[in-house]
Amino acid sequence: MTTEREGDQLLVERVQAGDRHAFDLLVAKYQRRLMRLVSRLVHDPAEAEDVVQETFIKAFRALRHFRGESAFYTWLYRIGINTAKNYLVTQGRRAPTSTEADTERAEAFDDADSLRDINTPESVLASKQIAYTVNAAMEALPLELRTAIVLREIEGLSYEEISEVMACPIGTVRSRIFRAREVIAEKLRPLLDFPTDKRK
Repeated sequence: MTTEREGDQLLVERVQAGDRHAFDLLVAKYQRRLMRLVSRLVHDPAEAEDVVQETFIKAFRALRHFRGESAFYTWLYRIGINTAKNYLVTQGRRAPTSTEADTERAEAFDDADSLRDINTPESVLASKQIAYTVNAAMEALPLELRTAIVLREIEGLSYEEISEVMACPIGTVRSRIFRAREVIAEKLRPLLDFPTDKRK
């Protein structure tokens, strides 16, 4: 049994040896995941598709330099995020940069559990409102925060993997995710707080 990383590495080595079909297998495996990630950064579906295509072209050209020091998908995500950022800049849609939050506060942040457990509302309507609010809050985040939270909560990457993908220290990753969760929690608070004393 080979791990996913080992399996990808074998395909990469086949591509490096001139096997184009092996690259098609990597594209087939990661196209949907990459599209999901890029769509969170570039909102127009056709534009996101172009960015994904460009990412795979760049990855194919750069693959001969890939040494397997990181997992293939981590390397691919990094290319995808950089391609999306470059695309947004050329379109004149530079996302605002953010100041870093205090890492210690990030470590002690407890509201993350309530963000993951969104099945608390009393009705389907409320849960739809929550989903809409979470999505709207994520879309409004600066690009660096949005990228970090998408990689963590939607793609399920570890802090170490996100640090590799985003090419920044783990402390920065933690503070970006903390700040993103804080913003989303703030937007959710009115929907999740049902104070009983309001009925008095």
